[in-house]
Amino acid sequence: MRIGFIQFDVQFREKQHNIEKIYQFMEREQADLWVLPELFNTGYCFTSQNELTQLAEDIPNGETTQFLISQAKKKKTNIVAGIAEKNEANYYNSAILVNEQGLIGHYRKIHLFDEEILWFKPGDLPFQVWELKKAKIGMMICFDWIFPEAARTLALNGADIICHPSNLVLPYCQDAMVTRCLENRVFAITANRIGTERNGNRELTFTGASQITGVNGEILCHASKDQEEVMFAEIDPQLARNKHATQKNHIFHDRRPEMYQLDK
Repeated sequence: MRIGFIQFDVQFREKQHNIEKIYQFMEREQADLWVLPELFNTGYCFTSQNELTQLAEDIPNGETTQFLISQAKKKKTNIVAGIAEKNEANYYNSAILVNEQGLIGHYRKIHLFDEEILWFKPGDLPFQVWELKKAKIGMMICFDWIFPEAARTLALNGADIICHPSNLVLPYCQDAMVTRCLENRVFAITANRIGTERNGNRELTFTGASQITGVNGEILCHASKDQEEVMFAEIDPQLARNKHATQKNHIFHDRRPEMYQLDK
């Protein structure tokens, strides 16, 4: 199975520009699974609810979801992408999974980061896994990485690959994903972005370094910190279904939930 990410310089408010960039990248290559950054269609640095209101879209009827579905049909592929979602009066930092059949999966970011809490509602959809032809796919978004429960829940639910759209500004995630993959024996695709985004008095620089991590914590490919790049890895998703650390140790069967009680 050929899996990959697109790392690029997302432009705030420039939805058509960002969609066109993805179109151009995907026209050049072929993969079974693509992962795009968090909020790839709108950019990240919101400073008012009005900005988000103008840019967020319905799922699945919004232009971004429909574009991605059309690309998935054209390229006969699967795509995971982070987009700003409007659902009635609520706004979510969301991710979708689409393929030739249309919208397959939908996740709303559970662990909001920093000023996201001012504009987005915390996610109300649990961590889920969707079975594709070649692999079982789970999604989490950016800051979810810091909560080991996120990756563990996806793994316990059967995910072979964790798709991880991101807009990372802290320097820790890429190293942490080595542990997340090793402790769960899963693959992960962290699709980050690059560039510095400015909006009013707010400025953020994103760390790039998107990566694909293997079931033993090995880095299968790793992008630069400041260049637009598309990278791929050839994997066998079946490797993620062997949860043995040794012949006698199974990382899930050896768990002792009855001993993990918290003091009240």
